Amino acid sequence: MLVAEKHRLALAGVAVRPSLEKHIRWLEAEVGGADEDLAAALEASPVWRVQEDLLRSVPELGQVSGKEIAALVGVAPLNRDSGTLRGRRTVWGGRSSVRRVLYMGALAAIRFNPVLRGYYQGLLSRGKAKKVALVAVMRKLVVWLNAMMRDGRHWEPEVAASP
Repeated sequence: MLVAEKHRLALAGVAVRPSLEKHIRWLEAEVGGADEDLAAALEASPVWRVQEDLLRSVPELGQVSGKEIAALVGVAPLNRDSGTLRGRRTVWGGRSSVRRVLYMGALAAIRFNPVLRGYYQGLLSRGKAKKVALVAVMRKLVVWLNAMMRDGRHWEPEVAASP
């Protein structure tokens, strides 16, 4: 309804504008209140608590460096060199249950998060394979989560967008 009223406002005549603006302000206040109520209900729900407990069950999150957390999850490129033979770097090991969740999170992020979508598209434009680029997004995501837990900060798109 809010979007519809904003569209109507763009085409409204002078006589109707004040009424539409008043209604839009009221709708925005109601949406804001509903968002706060929804957030409170989610945080009070048992499902939310399970998810929070799951996140906090990784004792290293926020306690180790970015390289260490990437290795613990299994998204750090590891070598398989022997003598003079230099093999390809691959990701392996780590906690597969966390890696599975990160994979799904990275898939959602490259669709809906503008910062990570840009990062992913940049890797693809430089010739990286899609799976390699997706694992790089997974690594960036877990490093950011680690830093957020370490610093006790919420997600800030402006900070994430900086190199």
